[in-house]
Amino acid sequence: MTDLQSLKDREDLRDTVMKFATAVDTVDMDLYRSAFAEDCEYDLSAFNGQPPVTVKAADWAAGIEPFLRGFDVTQHLLSNFVFDIAGDRATVTVYVQAEHFLVNGQGDGSVTLGGTYDFGLARTPEGWRIDRFKLTATWHRGNQGLYALAGQRRRR
Repeated sequence: MTDLQSLKDREDLRDTVMKFATAVDTVDMDLYRSAFAEDCEYDLSAFNGQPPVTVKAADWAAGIEPFLRGFDVTQHLLSNFVFDIAGDRATVTVYVQAEHFLVNGQGDGSVTLGGTYDFGLARTPEGWRIDRFKLTATWHRGNQGLYALAGQRRRR
């Protein structure tokens, strides 16, 4: 791989990961879906204790949209990108600081989650697509009850 190709891959990978974060914060499910391969393994076990699942990305997006809309606003900040590129496969690990806001009558209106995202990506004819996603939550600050409140709000 030429140095130029390596730099292009890194930027394309960064763009795909940032597309994911932007889509979450804008609740743009078309943009969200466009960052993912048809099937993807989602591992949120460090956050919710559930085992990883492999599902259609469109189904995952449809399932997560109401939860995202349950918050007034979110902001996912990503930093410290680490790339490992091997041909048509790549992993990208980033630090995440995810702010969630929900005005409510039950305490603080914000909760922050910190940790890492680990992305597995495949090069496709359409570009790099995420086919493995893992959140490792290492700390929280604020009202963790907001996750449940956002879930309740989405069911109304």
